[in-house]
Amino acid sequence: MEAIAGLAGMLALMALGAPIFVALGVAAMVMLGLEGRPLLDAAATSISGINSTTFLAVPFFVMAATFMQRGGIARIIIEATECWVGHMRGGLALVCVLATTLFAAISGSSVVTAMAMGTFLIPAMVARNYDRPFALGVVGASGTLGILIPPSLSMILFGLIAEQSVPRLFLAGVVPGLIQATLLASWVIFYSRRRGFASGSRVSRREFISKNLRALPAIAIPVSVFAGIYSGFATVTESAGVAAVTSVLVALFVYKEIGLRDVFPMATEAMKSASAVTFIVIFALLFAHWITGSGVPTALVDLAVSLDLSAWQFLLALNIIMLVMGMFLDAVAVLLIVTPIVLPVLGTLGIDPIHFGIVLIVNMEIAFLTPPIGLNLFVLSSISRAPLSEAVRGIWPFTLLMAAFLLLVTYVPGIALWLPNAIYGP
Repeated sequence: MEAIAGLAGMLALMALGAPIFVALGVAAMVMLGLEGRPLLDAAATSISGINSTTFLAVPFFVMAATFMQRGGIARIIIEATECWVGHMRGGLALVCVLATTLFAAISGSSVVTAMAMGTFLIPAMVARNYDRPFALGVVGASGTLGILIPPSLSMILFGLIAEQSVPRLFLAGVVPGLIQATLLASWVIFYSRRRGFASGSRVSRREFISKNLRALPAIAIPVSVFAGIYSGFATVTESAGVAAVTSVLVALFVYKEIGLRDVFPMATEAMKSASAVTFIVIFALLFAHWITGSGVPTALVDLAVSLDLSAWQFLLALNIIMLVMGMFLDAVAVLLIVTPIVLPVLGTLGIDPIHFGIVLIVNMEIAFLTPPIGLNLFVLSSISRAPLSEAVRGIWPFTLLMAAFLLLVTYVPGIALWLPNAIYGP
């Protein structure tokens, strides 16, 4: 009963507009105090959780994403991908999907990806007589790839809380990310042909070569991250550091979109964002410490056993719960609340935690798109100055498509597990 009261109090604080870390921290500390459990032990658990080399990757990836967004890299990638598919019917929408897939492998964030792509592509699509709701929907849905295609900040957070291998999680996101991008591109092609959207003109061979060569330094950043991690030459944190330094150098000296005087303000902005993530993780670990000792996971295991739930039934029920939570809570909050509660049940039902991590990430993607809290909707409305209702109207076909994709990832575990198992073994 006390645990239910604690969870209800935390959700009430979030509903009242309290920051995620405040809601998690207040609920955990109050309940730990009422249960007579030592707060110093809980604090030590939280601090030891972030006192890891893996967590150091977070500020580096945040810095890399900041300089890539503000340093003109998004525009360079868009120009390069337009050379490949811009001449097709609905080419700009296809450019959005393809460019977002590439940028997602750099940014690690859904909001950053949607903002970077939407700033350039929404006005361009509207100028070529695309439906504005459709343009908003394409950018919003494609932007969610930022947390599924590695490197992903959400995967790092899940790996820390669930104590799972971050490199395995990164690999587990590759195939699902490519499948999602393919599904989005297929819908774009179908819709564009049905609506008769205009096709662009082919670029000259000289322009094709020059724009793709210009994009190589940007594409080299995620390639260097993956090469470093999976060759064994560097850890996740070391590769993140290389990405941060490289992104600064590329934006400053290759594309020259920023000057030396811009570096410190942008680095300060990145560190503020990283500090916010740090606070969230500290109090999420405190919440996990409380929830683990509260008996909620044990009660959930007992409930699953008593109801004789199979793995597919449990995952179906959990997906429904997470989708509803995602409509009213921030996507990150869903990850932080659900992970420590359901983790003990996974082993009982034989569900691979890495597979569950990807299922959770896809749920988070949908949470970014569903009103009334869907963050990508507000980002799209802000950068396009369109009513929120237009963003909602444009996003719903993509939301249905991603719900079908969620079922596919949930019930075909090999989609997520094949690549990490092939490289690291089962």
